Order: sequence, then structure tokens, then C-alpha cells
Amino acid sequence: MKRLLHLLVPSLVLLSCAGRGEPPEGQADFVVVDKSERRLTLYREGRPLKTYTGIQLGGAPAGGKQFEGDQRTPEGRYTIDGHKPDSAYHLALHLSYPDEADTAFAARYGRSPGGAIFIHGQPNSLPFGRVPGDWTAGCIAVSDSEIEELWQTIPDGTPIEIRP
Repeated sequence: MKRLLHLLVPSLVLLSCAGRGEPPEGQADFVVVDKSERRLTLYREGRPLKTYTGIQLGGAPAGGKQFEGDQRTPEGRYTIDGHKPDSAYHLALHLSYPDEADTAFAARYGRSPGGAIFIHGQPNSLPFGRVPGDWTAGCIAVSDSEIEELWQTIPDGTPIEIRP
């Protein structure tokens, strides 16, 4: 079933996204992640559409991401800039991290800011359930059923604000 979803979902998303300027009704136009509350909220025209609780973060969740390997989830404003069906996790939405400021900050210390930050489901190798606690390398993890909803509801180009 999981394999079938990996094949069908990307096609459905492409069909639903074709030829539109504004996201269709029911799709988000803004995402807010509140790290301290472990909450992700989808918005449409300033009104909340849906809130997901119990999100999982990087292994060192306090503070914003500064360098590759620091196990932190970024903080600030970014964009959902791609849907990745062929991830090591059950579907993934790519964030535009790092931006110019993140790259410049890391460069001042002779370091890399890291990258490959996603909102994603659980590892494909996990037979069922959820990995406990904060376990990602800086991504935002949700359940597999939640990422399937987010995949359908968040179009590419959607702004996301990640708050401490």
C-alpha cells in the first residue's frame, strides 16, 4: 500500500497543481511551525485550516540551525519549494533553507549551514508507528498519514515560518 501511494500521490499532486496561480480552496497559503509547542498550523487567507500537534524536530531542538550537523531545526521564514516522493522517509516537502543570511552566517565561521531540510513522514524502513522523540537531523517529522495530508494541502511556493 505504501509503495502504491508513492506512485499515485505525485501524479495526483501534479494534476491538481497544473495551471493555477492561487492554491485551490482548501489548500494552504501559509504554514507556521511553533517548535516549542510542537505544532504545525496551515493557514488560508489568514485563517487556520488545520493544526498538527506532536511534530518531531532535530535531535537538538532548542535554537535555530546554524551549521551542518548541529541537529537543529531552522528558525525563520522560508518557502516550501519542492515535493520529494522518492525520499528515505514517507514523502517529503523541501524547505528553501539555507537562505543568503544562513549561508553568510555559517561562512563567517568557516562552516557550512547544512541543507536538505524537509517536512517529512517517518522512515521508510520503519514497518509501522513513529520513531519516538526528536530524532531528525534538523527536519520536521510528522506521521505518515499527516504527511500525506500535508503533501496534498501545501503547494510549492508556500511560505513557512518556523518559530522558536
